[in-house]
Amino acid sequence: MTANATPVLSARGLAKSFGAVVAAADVTIEVPAGQRLCLIGSNGAGKTTFVNMVTGYLKPDGGAIELDGQPILGLGPRQIANKGICRSFQIPQLCVELTMRENMLVACAAAAPSGLSFWRDPGSDGRRARADDLITRFGLAAFADRPVSELPGGVRKLLDIAMALTRKPRLLLLDEPTSGVSAEEKFPAMDRVMEAIAGEAATVVFVEHDMDIVRGYADRVVAFYSGRVIADGAPDAVLGDGEVKRYVTGDAA
Repeated sequence: MTANATPVLSARGLAKSFGAVVAAADVTIEVPAGQRLCLIGSNGAGKTTFVNMVTGYLKPDGGAIELDGQPILGLGPRQIANKGICRSFQIPQLCVELTMRENMLVACAAAAPSGLSFWRDPGSDGRRARADDLITRFGLAAFADRPVSELPGGVRKLLDIAMALTRKPRLLLLDEPTSGVSAEEKFPAMDRVMEAIAGEAATVVFVEHDMDIVRGYADRVVAFYSGRVIADGAPDAVLGDGEVKRYVTGDAA
C-alpha cells in the first residue's frame, strides 16, 4: 500500500466489553487492498469479536470502522454486506433442506439489488450461471444437486464461502475456513478458496488456528491476546514473537 492509498478496511481504537470481560481493547487494524491478513489467538482472545464488529453483528463500545474511507459503524449486517464486506462463519449458515445449487441461487438472489422476492425466480437473470461458476471454481460440481444435509462438513464450509462471494465483496472475512476439513484436504481446500478469492479481486481477512495454514497463505498476521493486538507483521516475525509463542502457539521454552 502506498503512503497515500486508502485501506480497504480501517478499524481504529475498537473497544468492546461484556461486563468485566474485555473482548476488545483499543484494537486498530488497517487492511490494504489485495492483502491476505490472518488473525490468530487462543479461543476468547478477541478474533471473532473483531470480525463481528466489522460485519455489524456486534456494536463496539468505542472506535471507528471505515470501508474504503467511508464510515460503516452503526450499520446492520445486511447494509454492510451491500457495501462490500461479506463473511463466512465458523459453523456454516446453510439451508440443509435445499441442494447446494439451490443454496447458491438463494445467495445470488439475495445479493441482487432488488434482493429476494417471493414473486421472482431466484434462478433467473443470469444467477444460475453465476452460481454454477462459483460451484465449479470451488471444485464442488459433483455435489451441486445433493441436499446440504448429506454433504460432509468440509464441503459445507466451502459452500458457505462460495455463497459469501456471490456479492462480489471488496472485503471477505473467513472464520476458520479449514475447520471441519480433514488434514489431507485442508491445503487443497485452501488453495481453491484463495484461487476463487483472487478471481474476484477481493481482499481477505481470515481467522485460523492451524499454523501451517497461517504460514502457507497469509501475507500478514495479527495476533490477539485478551482482547488486545500483541503482534502485527509478516508471518515469520509474528510467529517468532515471544509473546505470541507464550500466549498463542504455546511454543515458548
